[in-house]
Amino acid sequence: MTPATSGRSPPPAFSVWRGRSSPSIPDRWRPALLVTAAVAIGWVGWSGHALTLPFAMLFPALWAWAPNRVTAAAVSMAYFLAASRGLPQGVATFFASDLWLGLGLWICASCLFVGVHAALWVRQPGWTRALRYLVAAFLMAFPPFGIIGWAHPVTAAGVLFPGWGWWGLTAAVVMLLVATTRAWPVMMIVLAGLWLWSATNPAKPPAPVGWRGVDLSLGQNLGREHSLVYQDALATLVREQATSGAHVVILPESALGFWTPTLENLWINALRDSNVTLLAGAAVLDRHSYDNVMVEISSGKASVLYRERMPVPVSMWQPWATWTGAGGGARASFFANPVVELAGIRIAPVICYEQLIVWPILQSMWFGAEMIVAAGNGWWTQGSSIVEIQKASVSAWARLFAVPLVISFNT
Repeated sequence: MTPATSGRSPPPAFSVWRGRSSPSIPDRWRPALLVTAAVAIGWVGWSGHALTLPFAMLFPALWAWAPNRVTAAAVSMAYFLAASRGLPQGVATFFASDLWLGLGLWICASCLFVGVHAALWVRQPGWTRALRYLVAAFLMAFPPFGIIGWAHPVTAAGVLFPGWGWWGLTAAVVMLLVATTRAWPVMMIVLAGLWLWSATNPAKPPAPVGWRGVDLSLGQNLGREHSLVYQDALATLVREQATSGAHVVILPESALGFWTPTLENLWINALRDSNVTLLAGAAVLDRHSYDNVMVEISSGKASVLYRERMPVPVSMWQPWATWTGAGGGARASFFANPVVELAGIRIAPVICYEQLIVWPILQSMWFGAEMIVAAGNGWWTQGSSIVEIQKASVSAWARLFAVPLVISFNT
């Protein structure tokens, strides 16, 4: 005899399932289980390994399964905080402060991500919910919300669709949308299949011939040592790379320190008898702010090649300092110089923080970048996986668009 003919209410499991797009979970357990799952996928997905990035693509399903807006907000916060768990310690190290400052910034940074996803959550299942998630994903990919759009699930596109380029990005977005509908089991099966295929057939970006990224381990002294001995040691390192076959050498973010006419002449003379081209990080000061840049130096010439589009908020980019007239923060170029030419190749430079967000690399690829050059200065991230996450993220983008990748970091 069926429940309808017996006059009794259906069992709780059936009542939970009916009319919903989420698995059969008792209502009283649902929020806790969803939050726990969000922590797990944020932690595993953003562990610093490219192959774990597809776990982040489960986030839209958890968001969609939330029974109410409060739970959707809690799921979003759990995912974001788990994915960015290295921030509190990193901030405390950078500012030489206690952990409370880092915790405060960590929570504040999550509020924008949580606010967008909570505001766009809707109880109505189907493509209405999917389209709302599309809006949330778009907002977190581009300014102004995308300024802190870390841990974006679409970053996994390069792992699942290596070499597909814009078609692969589109396919990844479609998968994210399907995850918010009743067709989520199909998305899970496809995701699992693509992940297994990627894990057994790892596709690495092609190695550029003659291009060499140099990793340094100078800690917080990088770029802060103003002596000629420091600059001469770097110049010797570059010349050694040239004698071993490199014709383009990349040094990390901030490697040269403050870029001045005196330093420019020093480096032109240091590389005058070499056929190597150097791309190195530096800072260009003016009266009110500074630019975080990459400088090109070769025999007889030197110039600023790239100005960072998005410096690290708070520690570097401080728009309030400009508004109050205090000055001193780094300038954000946002959409400027997405592609520059180095040694005859159109490259997409991404400095440090730009590797964690979405729009800089997409803008560069839209303008025809043929190679990605990733530079960073991660001395302040010791004890966290932030640098590994940066490298995994930029590697995934290089795999998606099948372009060479050169990485240079200081730790």
